[in-house]
Amino acid sequence: MDTSPIYDTLRLDVDDRGVATVTLDRPRYHNALDDVMIGELTVCAERLAGDDEVRVVVLTGSGPTFCAGGDIRWFSRNVDLDRDGRIAQSATLARMLRELDQLPKPLIGRINGPAYGGGVGMIAVCDITVGRADAHFALTEVRLGLIPANISPYVVARMGPAACRATMLSGARFDAARAVALGLLTESADASVLDERIDGLVAGHLEAAPGAVAETKRLIEYVAGHGMDENMTYTAERLADAWDGREGRAGVRAFLDKVRPPWRSRR
Repeated sequence: MDTSPIYDTLRLDVDDRGVATVTLDRPRYHNALDDVMIGELTVCAERLAGDDEVRVVVLTGSGPTFCAGGDIRWFSRNVDLDRDGRIAQSATLARMLRELDQLPKPLIGRINGPAYGGGVGMIAVCDITVGRADAHFALTEVRLGLIPANISPYVVARMGPAACRATMLSGARFDAARAVALGLLTESADASVLDERIDGLVAGHLEAAPGAVAETKRLIEYVAGHGMDENMTYTAERLADAWDGREGRAGVRAFLDKVRPPWRSRR
């Protein structure tokens, strides 16, 4: 995969294990989301989704802040648009979040510092998140007279309605310990061991079959949105297909033969 620097607001690095690190790279602006970054994140997510050599994606930020939310200068430009123009700009953010949420690989959030507003949404689309123990978080939209609209499907799914009422309605800051308790962060870690913890999570995810991971992410989304009768039919079909799939056959055979399956010996 060509990882030459083609982005203005991001850095993309892929190592020889197939671990891609996407770094929000606007430290001067605390990695705030503007139209350029949103567009580049969308393109990057699509590119990573289609690259079979990429096994795991880590999302992080440069500088002391993970993501300060939406760039106020982008907001200011949008205020002057007509309604159709404002909807079009808002929809680009919605699409970017959806692309990251549906990435058919594990998306690990390395939360290197504070996150506010849309930055909390960026955490919520990750599959697993480790944040610095000294970081703070806030859903600040209401303090600007705005609403956390595009991020709300992911933050509500992550934290639940009660926790969202307790945080979204005031916009008040909360610390990493509370972010863990609310479900926004999977865990917190001191800065000195943050990378060690991320490396351990990455290593664990590299043990999993890539196709099975992608199917399991789709399975979780389907099951969460359907009732028991539909889920019984859907899950029976998915397991039957997995038994007959290339990875399923290889994994069962490897277990019986007491050898490593092919996805564990690629590198």
